[in-house]
Parts: sequence; structure tokens; C-alpha cells
Amino acid sequence: MSGPARIDQPGTEPPAPPVVPYLVIGCGNLLRGDDAVGPTLIRHLWDRGVPEDVELVDGGTAGMDVAFKMRGRRKVVIVDAARTGAEPGTVFRVPGEELEELPPLDGLNQHAFRWDHALAVGRWLLKDDYPPEVVVFLVEAASTEPGAELTDPVRAGMERVLPLVLAEFRAEVAR
Repeated sequence: MSGPARIDQPGTEPPAPPVVPYLVIGCGNLLRGDDAVGPTLIRHLWDRGVPEDVELVDGGTAGMDVAFKMRGRRKVVIVDAARTGAEPGTVFRVPGEELEELPPLDGLNQHAFRWDHALAVGRWLLKDDYPPEVVVFLVEAASTEPGAELTDPVRAGMERVLPLVLAEFRAEVAR
């Protein structure tokens, strides 16, 4: 039996925990009505269960955390609310690279850094560890009023997204 490994010596790092290949991140603010669709979807997936090679993350509103969570994944799915002017509850599936947006350099602060900025910065920062595929599901919001619940159209849109998210990984495993 070997003794304890010293990790306080320079150049010695503890082993990194294994990274599961697939990641689902629900983004949004639980306290702002339909903006809660991403984190609410994550809670539904936790309750229903997902395969062990899928990690679920409530990304909240912390954009930079999204970038670091993507490191080394094969595929990432992000779910969030949108305001495009479409009918509330409308679901959009968009390749992540179409939504990558560099943050404005003037006045950039932690609160202004969103997940779409995290995609662009993550591609630059993670390089070869950036996922080969990022898919974003957006659900058109009706109301982001503080303290409100999800509206019925957005709840229905979320219910349509749930099986679509799981299908993303079933299709990947079948390849």
C-alpha cells in the first residue's frame, strides 16, 4: 500500500476530477419571471434523471462560469430565455457559434458578462479544450417581471425543450 501523496511541492498537483462528456447549462434569473426558464428546466431534468455521462448546471446569471464549465466537454447545451419579438413560448435551436459575441470592452464588469460572451471568450481561452459542439435552445419570454412565475406559454415551451435536450445526447451516443 502506498502512503499519502504530497501535493504541496512545486509542480505537484492533485489529479483533476473526471469530466463527463456532456453538459447542460440552464441560464437565467429565478427571480425574474420567464427569465427563469433555463434554471427551471435544469430542475426538471434533475427530477426526471439524465444519463450519468450528462452533467446538469444551473448557470444562473454568471457568464464566466459558463466558459470554465465547458472545458473538455464533447457537447454543451445551453438553455435560456430570449426576447426576439416572436410569440411567447416559441423555441429556437441555434448553433452556439452563431451566438458568440465578444463583450464590449468599455465598462465591462462581471454583471455585464453574459453566456454569449462566455462562448466567445471560452473559444479563445480554452482553445483545444473548447467543446466541438455547442447548441443553444432559446425560449421566447413573455414577461421578466421581478417575482413572477413562468408564464403558461413559456412553461409550455420549456416542456417542448426537455425532450429536445435529451435527444441531443441520444443522437450523440448513437454516432
